[in-house]
Amino acid sequence: MDWPGLLDATAHDCAKVLGTLPEDGFSRRATGLDWSCRVTLDHVVEGLLGYTALLTTRAERRWTSLLGSLRPGLPLEHCLEGLTTTAKLLSHAVATNPDARAWHPWGPSDATGFAAMGITELAMHTHDITQAFGVDWRPEHCAPVIERLFPDAPQHSDAVELLLWCTGRAELPGVPRQEKWQWHAA
Repeated sequence: MDWPGLLDATAHDCAKVLGTLPEDGFSRRATGLDWSCRVTLDHVVEGLLGYTALLTTRAERRWTSLLGSLRPGLPLEHCLEGLTTTAKLLSHAVATNPDARAWHPWGPSDATGFAAMGITELAMHTHDITQAFGVDWRPEHCAPVIERLFPDAPQHSDAVELLLWCTGRAELPGVPRQEKWQWHAA
């Protein structure tokens, strides 16, 4: 599995759809979150950079002390550039540290786990933002993420719907919505 390639492709897809949204609407609340769409972008950038720092330093016991976010007041185009840049940093870290393991609050993870977590952050939060704008967007590359992070997920033919269910964002026919969820980082 080409995890760095999947991560780069997901970041590209996310930036592409987010770039079609009206910039003046990013102050609205992202669907299902207590954050605005702009704060949600910051969260994704901070997460991707944090995953990169954890993996490259092979952190053993805590979250990185590095804090990275988008500068306030940047135009959307620059924010999306920051999104793709941090995704590229993580994909490079995954590609150059394939045997690395590092601490994560939900269990120590390997490089593929950090790539899958990055893809999940990108895809699910882009979904949260597009839903706030009434845009029906479906991420790609969900099946390998489910296999890596959610090995106990129920069988379902639609990988997008299943990832939405795994992250507490949707119901599946005959399966109750997840109120609390956690991926399997280890």
